[in-house]
Amino acid sequence: VLLEVVDVNDNAPEVVVSSFSSPLAENTAAGTVVALFTVRDRDSGANGKISCALEDELSFSLRPAYKNYYELVTVSALDREETAQYVLRLRAADAGSPALTSTHTFTVDISDVNDNAPVFNQSSYTMYVRENNAPAVLVGAVSAADADVGLNAKVTYSLAAVAAAERPGCSCISVDAQNGHVFVLRPLDYERLRQTEVTVSASDAGSPPLRANVSVRLLVLDENDNAPLVLYPAQDSSPASSELVPVAAQAGYLVAKVVAVDADSGQNSWLSYHLLRATEPGLFTVAAQSGEVRLRRPPTDRDALKHKLVVLVTDNGKPPLSATAALSALLLKDFSDVRLPHASAAADEQDGSLTTYLIIALVAVSLLFLVSSALFVARKACRAKQLEAARVLSAGHNLPSGLAEAAAAGTLPRAYCYELSLSTGSANSDFKFLKPILPSLPPQRCSVGQGPEEPQDFPCVPVS
Repeated sequence: VLLEVVDVNDNAPEVVVSSFSSPLAENTAAGTVVALFTVRDRDSGANGKISCALEDELSFSLRPAYKNYYELVTVSALDREETAQYVLRLRAADAGSPALTSTHTFTVDISDVNDNAPVFNQSSYTMYVRENNAPAVLVGAVSAADADVGLNAKVTYSLAAVAAAERPGCSCISVDAQNGHVFVLRPLDYERLRQTEVTVSASDAGSPPLRANVSVRLLVLDENDNAPLVLYPAQDSSPASSELVPVAAQAGYLVAKVVAVDADSGQNSWLSYHLLRATEPGLFTVAAQSGEVRLRRPPTDRDALKHKLVVLVTDNGKPPLSATAALSALLLKDFSDVRLPHASAAADEQDGSLTTYLIIALVAVSLLFLVSSALFVARKACRAKQLEAARVLSAGHNLPSGLAEAAAAGTLPRAYCYELSLSTGSANSDFKFLKPILPSLPPQRCSVGQGPEEPQDFPCVPVS
């Protein structure tokens, strides 16, 4: 008796895993084998034929290897930031009737790779700080996130280095490396620095590290720390010029305009003008916005000729700051008799110079007169001595009265004859002595020798 047992599909397929890799790096290339497994069915015939498939998974596929062996492989690149874990359901079914199936689950974890740089939550930052701030004041914070995990997502902050060709930013800004808080290290002055810009860098701790930069713009807000500055009239030490106002001027006549500026900005630089003091408060008025000083009413004979005004210039800050401008006004009937202060000063200076020159000239003339007088007196004295010597000579020699008078006068009458004595032997002979021929006078011997030869004696009469 031969008994043949007919198979019945009473065994479901079995999945036996030989190898499995998890976690899987996200930069794994396509076609990488994740798992190797085999399927079997203890039935025979059609009941033992098995088919395998993955349920709804496009990133992985099954690839037959040998007989009933299959490989689970990747189809495309994986991205942990999109899917950190894959749950793969494998379904194996036989060809029996009814068909029996079995399932197996593969859980594939994706490990992180530092492929994402930090990303700031804003494309740029604008922060504000008031001038005259306290040192190390917090003005804001920057924040960046990294899609990676672990050390690849740990972000630190720093100020980016400035290229040599670029203008360096303000050294007054600092950023905390851990939390991105931005501080202003020293007090700022709006009038010197109104805004500045720095670049903050965020870097992760991956290997190699990735970084991102963002621009941080710091705006300095103005404080009312500058008083108005009066440009006209000048408030220096020099005497202020007077504004000339005709007596016949009518109400509204423009006397002067006070010009002032404020180094602050915004409402801190809005200026208003007020008449603080005046010799005649009811005669002048000041426009609050423009600073124009005008006549409130026509001048009268009872008004003083010279008026002093003080204008108060105030800004619109909180608290407000102010400055004063002093000016004077002259009421005149005729402008032709006016001598302006600067012209008077120039004339005084010119008069002083002219006086100096006159004094110098007077001194020089006086000295010249004294020297001339002294020379004249000396000449008279010498002349008197010569006349006295002539009289003595004429008395000693009993000269004729006419000759004596001529000698006293310094000349001889033409009726007398003269002899000329020359020094012999000299090429350039000079007149040495004149001797009148007097027959009635006894001859006297005189020695005259001024030439190179010996002195010669000849009759002579000394003549003045």
